[in-house]
Amino acid sequence: MKIYVAGHRGMVGSAIVRRLQARIAAGEAIDIITRTHAELDLTQQAAVDEFYAHEQPDLVIVAAAKVGGIHANNTYPAAFIYDNLMIQCNLVHGAYQAGVKKLLFLGSSCIYPRNVAQPMREDALLTGVLEATNEPYAIAKIAGIKLCESYNRQYGVDYRSVMPTNLYGPGDNYHPENSHVVPALIRRFHEAVQHGVDEVVIWGSGSPFREFLHVDDMAAASLFVLDLPVDIYAENTQPMLSHINVGSGSEVTIAALAKMVADVTGFSGRVSFDASKPDGTPRKLMDSSRLEAMGWKSSIALREGLGDAYAWFLESQTNIED
Repeated sequence: MKIYVAGHRGMVGSAIVRRLQARIAAGEAIDIITRTHAELDLTQQAAVDEFYAHEQPDLVIVAAAKVGGIHANNTYPAAFIYDNLMIQCNLVHGAYQAGVKKLLFLGSSCIYPRNVAQPMREDALLTGVLEATNEPYAIAKIAGIKLCESYNRQYGVDYRSVMPTNLYGPGDNYHPENSHVVPALIRRFHEAVQHGVDEVVIWGSGSPFREFLHVDDMAAASLFVLDLPVDIYAENTQPMLSHINVGSGSEVTIAALAKMVADVTGFSGRVSFDASKPDGTPRKLMDSSRLEAMGWKSSIALREGLGDAYAWFLESQTNIED
């Protein structure tokens, strides 16, 4: 089985590669195909088509995307919608043209409306207005889901989609401005400890609720969904052969998360909140009952996972962009 993992250097892609390598070590006949951005620009259709013709993978995992937090989404909206649309279209359509029958697309929980009922069910997609702070990215991800749905319906391929909640863990982006909330907090608190700062100010009120999933859990869930028999996947994604939520099933406030990260990093100073900065969506909890009913549930607790993420951060500081 030749498996192409697009985005293998990213947090999710690298976790999936680790999982596949473990399967190889256990005796499975798998050939993992990867390309760096320098080797293959996924926004270029001709380059992607040439790659598919040369490698002829049996399975494609679309973990490649342009990602970032609220600041990055607000600063680079055109890049977020254009790059992600091009990456998805080129990979999905190119896979179909190359005869790839099976594909997994990784989306994001931001596809759901800002004020959607909680926890968020799969059928809440396209039922309301999106969160303004990441709308371009969300629209691109929705398009990716619908792309896979449409190719399934028209061409009879097996292109599946999984929608993870907020992810964190080894391989995360710790850029001081363009990172998501967990790596941003880890870096902020770590630097506060290193510089002897007695107060850390967090963007927003601290009141929004968020759900977090360790990336190794996400990798396990992704391969679990890929391994599902076609009829089981179809039965649980009706009526449009759509997507499956992947979450931990628990949520915390940003304030509680900040205190947890402070504890993990050894910060003993004051934690305060700047309510003049945007909060984003008030609450985001995935309804992962479909996936749980099929036999998968997350296994890494948040406190344990944050310790793992911080350990990776400490080991990788020399490679983190300043």
